[in-house]
Amino acid sequence: MPPPDPIKDTTRHPTGAGGGTEQILAEVLAGVVKRKEVPLDSHFFDDLGANSLVMAHFCARVRKRDDLPSVSMKDVYGNPTIRSLTAALTGAPAGTPVAPPAEAPVPAGTSRYVLCGGAQLLVFLAYCFLTGLVTVQGYQWINAGSGAIDVYLRSVVFGGAAFAGMCVLPVVAKWVLVGRWQRTEFPVWGLAYLRFWTVRALLNASPMRLFTGNPLYVFYLRALGARIGKGVTILSPALPVCTDLLTVGAGTIIRKDSHFLCYRVVAGRVQTGPVTLGRNVHVGEKTVLDIGTSMGDGSQLGHTSALFEGQTVPAGQRRHGSPAQPTDVDHVRIPEAHCSTVRRAAYGLASLLQLLLVYVPLAVGGGYLLLDVAPRPDALFDPDVADMSSVGFYAEAVGLSLALFTAVIVVGAGTVSLVPRLLNLAIRPDRVYPLYGPHYGAQRAVTRMTNLKFFQWLCGDSSYIVHYLRAIGYDLSHVEQTGSNFGTEVRHENPYLVSVGRGTMVADGLSVLNADYSATSFRVSRVSIGAHSFLGNYIAYPVGGRTGENVLLATKVMVPLDGELRENVGLLGSPSFEIPRSVERDSSFDHLREGDEFRRRLGAKNRYNLRTMGLFLFVRWLHSFLLTVLGFAAFAVYGTHGIAAGALAGASLAVGLVLTAGYYVLVERLITRFRRLEPRLVSIYDPHFWWQERLWKVPVGFLVVFNGTPFKNLLWRLLGVRIGRRVFDDGVSITERTLTAIGDDCTLGAHSKIQAHSQEDGTFKSDHIVLGRGVTLGTGALVHYGVSMGDGSQLAPDSFLMKGEDVPCLARWGGNPAVALRSDQIAPAGQTDQTAHTAQISTGAVR
Repeated sequence: MPPPDPIKDTTRHPTGAGGGTEQILAEVLAGVVKRKEVPLDSHFFDDLGANSLVMAHFCARVRKRDDLPSVSMKDVYGNPTIRSLTAALTGAPAGTPVAPPAEAPVPAGTSRYVLCGGAQLLVFLAYCFLTGLVTVQGYQWINAGSGAIDVYLRSVVFGGAAFAGMCVLPVVAKWVLVGRWQRTEFPVWGLAYLRFWTVRALLNASPMRLFTGNPLYVFYLRALGARIGKGVTILSPALPVCTDLLTVGAGTIIRKDSHFLCYRVVAGRVQTGPVTLGRNVHVGEKTVLDIGTSMGDGSQLGHTSALFEGQTVPAGQRRHGSPAQPTDVDHVRIPEAHCSTVRRAAYGLASLLQLLLVYVPLAVGGGYLLLDVAPRPDALFDPDVADMSSVGFYAEAVGLSLALFTAVIVVGAGTVSLVPRLLNLAIRPDRVYPLYGPHYGAQRAVTRMTNLKFFQWLCGDSSYIVHYLRAIGYDLSHVEQTGSNFGTEVRHENPYLVSVGRGTMVADGLSVLNADYSATSFRVSRVSIGAHSFLGNYIAYPVGGRTGENVLLATKVMVPLDGELRENVGLLGSPSFEIPRSVERDSSFDHLREGDEFRRRLGAKNRYNLRTMGLFLFVRWLHSFLLTVLGFAAFAVYGTHGIAAGALAGASLAVGLVLTAGYYVLVERLITRFRRLEPRLVSIYDPHFWWQERLWKVPVGFLVVFNGTPFKNLLWRLLGVRIGRRVFDDGVSITERTLTAIGDDCTLGAHSKIQAHSQEDGTFKSDHIVLGRGVTLGTGALVHYGVSMGDGSQLAPDSFLMKGEDVPCLARWGGNPAVALRSDQIAPAGQTDQTAHTAQISTGAVR
């Protein structure tokens, strides 16, 4: 395959003749790679043995010198010698200057921070009290029923009322506390923020999120104030908060994992703004639409892409990348089908009835009927007999929790292995079906059931994940066992149409997009991932991806849909460009993957992983036992009658959350032996890596409840993060807690990630990440290991800050991979209002 064309960056400002620049660049690189001199034509990776981390340090040193043009990793990969790099930099025309420095954030007062946390705690306790009171009264009423039919009918009434209440409460709270959302800005930890947080927390607790891909979901957004036209399909469960600022035209399709929140938080201030989509718009998977963005009629945004603040896509045009840029790729690859309003309404009604008449009464009354038939442990269920000081109370709690825990695992394993196979018989590959019919319902059920996280979490990062994925339908007939073929997070639309080649390894976060959607139709097709490849974190792999065998797909890469089939190369960025498939450092452990040594180490890893699985089954069961004891202790004290019982039930919910948080914090700290991680470069067949895999299995899903509150910072600190004061965490994920340092007054955006490790083929690497004071991470941004961000610096939404980068103070970076933003990529004040208004008028968005 021919080498890629040299990449030129129009933001460069050469400062001298090519000869002088060549010599200075060579001297800087020699200092980084620790050589006396570097030949001008030596290849950075093949001849000098450098890797991406080394070259990132080189770029950082170059950027600090006033006598050299700025260099990015994209420049390095496209021009891998000093001579070619100098030619590209000095030959580039003068372009738009770098964006002006960001304004230094104004620290919030500690008193305001504490008061807001206290108010949030009161809101949460009030919600728990209301939930407990309603639950106790409801079960008391169900308990008064006589016979199975009466219990079922009462369960339907109570369950339906509770479901309606949980859906209506956020709507009422939004209109009472906020009214109509307007474009505005306010600081975190204030009264305006408290109202904002309350509405958002209630929305996240709404069961209507279960109806993504359903017309009822669109109806719910309209009730919240969104302007949405006819025939819109939204597959993303990320509920927008400032719904009055969302406009979606008729016939638009928004794929899953798309974020269009209509707000962002920058430097400690919440900024709300419009997101406007015209008619017949296509928004791909794993995308971010920042505030003030718009898309005209018939426009498209590809997968793994983002629109930065103020960006627009004109009517009929296509964009992809982060930030989005023009493309000729057509992302709508499926013809339309007839899908009438009556069909949509009937599907929505049938889904609602199925929930209210089957699932809700099964959940509410099923347990009651089961206990009525099965032998009832009196030490738990009879308040007159229950004695928390007796051995029998805890013995029966052990028995009940163990029986339920085992039953859930056994029934769940059988269900996900068998039921989706039967449903899949109704779906034929490569056939176009209309939305909102029996075939669509079957496909959505297959997707939901086979993407259950528990079994992937249990088996992932081990040899045993291969057997589980085979059981749910993956074609792994030619798999070559490596012991780490797949991580703990692998998702798909249809598992029976996924093929993975021999010797391929997949890190966490793969999403196989083997279902194509339009606003009226869908089609499932086979996706085949080539042999001997490596897929990094958080990759969306679509039908028709143009990659073959022996390909490295870097973290957050956009898999290409056009051009020649890529083989024996690496791909990085969005849109993607070619990089070396591997470097010397990543092949230094290849001898451990061959012969008797490989078989010995693989066997040892399998045994270690099996012990890890057993350990965490025990950890999860022990957690369920503690919650069982807590629940029946409340029951034993006040029974099921009166306000006191409801208050105690509500208190048990709050105490249960605190218990869960403290329990899993303790589990993680015990695994680390209360020590901090150290940077590592080891083989995946090294025992340290096996121990690291064990650490990744510690459940942290409970942290989402604390998003946007001061209590999240407390939990991070208990988990080992070096975190400063008044940090605003809107939903960040931190994988290596003790390798991460976060300064005072930082802002961590929703769905952002701080990942202090990387795995490529058989090599694992980790290093520290340091965020200075007042740093901002945008929505969906990812920070890799070895990174340092200076005070007040900002990373734009959906950006990927590569390993080893050093971001200067107050700098604004963005993109995938991230570089210093140009001034024309920063929306001037007031532009986003005008952009959204113009787009709305030109598209007729809700006609």
